[in-house]
Amino acid sequence: MRIRTATAAAATLAAALVGCTNTDDSSSTTETTIGSTTRALSPEQRASIRAAADLPPTPGPADWAAYIKVLNGLDPDIVHGKEDKAIRRGIYTCRSIKQYPDDTAMQTAHVRQRFTSPDHPEGRNQATAKRILAAAHTYICPTY
Repeated sequence: MRIRTATAAAATLAAALVGCTNTDDSSSTTETTIGSTTRALSPEQRASIRAAADLPPTPGPADWAAYIKVLNGLDPDIVHGKEDKAIRRGIYTCRSIKQYPDDTAMQTAHVRQRFTSPDHPEGRNQATAKRILAAAHTYICPTY
């Protein structure tokens, strides 16, 4: 039971960290609010929590831009003007890569469902999902 509670807490905190607007890793702390509790986290603490949740760090500016460029090149509706959302989806795609390292079909299925948009509420087709998966692997989590 403790493992489930700890995992749930780590996942909740990781989700909060992924959603933070402060992506500047040079700062010494980041304030994260969960519920009514605000706590300052160091970059090391954030990295530890993200690693425990199988989430890679937020990509740097060059990788961020390259990833968004690839997605927009595939179909501008993938990003549909919401870069932060596309990056978060890419980060969670990396989590799928790590959780299913030898199962490309499962990774692709997750991408198909994850990358919905106004024009594609049902998700993406197989070919597009494979390209999105490759882009996430290349620019967000190349070590996975």
